[in-house]
Amino acid sequence: MSLEGKITLVTGAGNGIGEAIAVALAEAGATVACADINAAAAAATAAKAGGFQVPSMAVEADCGDVAAIDGMVSQVVARYGRLDIIVNNAGVTRAAYIMDLTEADWDRMHRVNAKGVFFCLQAAARQMIQQGTGGRIINIASVAGRGFKDTSNAAYAASKGAVIALTKTAAQQLGQHDINVNSICPGVTFTAIVDDLLETRAKEQGATVAEMRARIEKPIPIGRGNEPSDIAAMAVFLAGPGARNITAQCYNVDGGLVPS
Repeated sequence: MSLEGKITLVTGAGNGIGEAIAVALAEAGATVACADINAAAAAATAAKAGGFQVPSMAVEADCGDVAAIDGMVSQVVARYGRLDIIVNNAGVTRAAYIMDLTEADWDRMHRVNAKGVFFCLQAAARQMIQQGTGGRIINIASVAGRGFKDTSNAAYAASKGAVIALTKTAAQQLGQHDINVNSICPGVTFTAIVDDLLETRAKEQGATVAEMRARIEKPIPIGRGNEPSDIAAMAVFLAGPGARNITAQCYNVDGGLVPS
């Protein structure tokens, strides 16, 4: 599973799943560029990645802005000469009933979760095609995009459904360039975002956060939610040599919560 010598870029790397993926890639030997809209958070993750004695860098980038995305990829290539792997992880959401969602909510989520993923994918693929050495694109979708009923909100689910569709289409069109495109669909994963959602729902339902956590874990066949490291392990596999002939696939990591 060694990724020694590979140049990788992880968006939304400042915390949660993105941070775990960046650190896991570094542990596997990859050079890691950690991108986040929060520059300090990106720098903190880059420092953790560098602890594995691999090169690392932090990039401040708003992954809902196309110019910023192009600049992000350009910075990585300027520093390291190429780009081999990108993990499109940056995303936003909020807890909301379908009838309470606003146009601003829809635009905010689709700006990052759908448009942002597409243009990050496109910018990375453009560089990989120019290099002529192939590459790996890993998109972080969600079981929300497969119809998980307890998703944070319907607009978020729609944006993640878009990522799943994009993954399959992009894989078909980029395969000729030896670029693999896959996505990971996390189930319930305990990150700061999920903790905030649990607090919101606990207040709404007059329950404790611990009670809410137990409720959302109860339907999971394997009996537990994910830690960010569970998603990171799949990302490292899809980035590695064992996945060279895997493309156009969308893998649930959810303890059996949503049969794919």
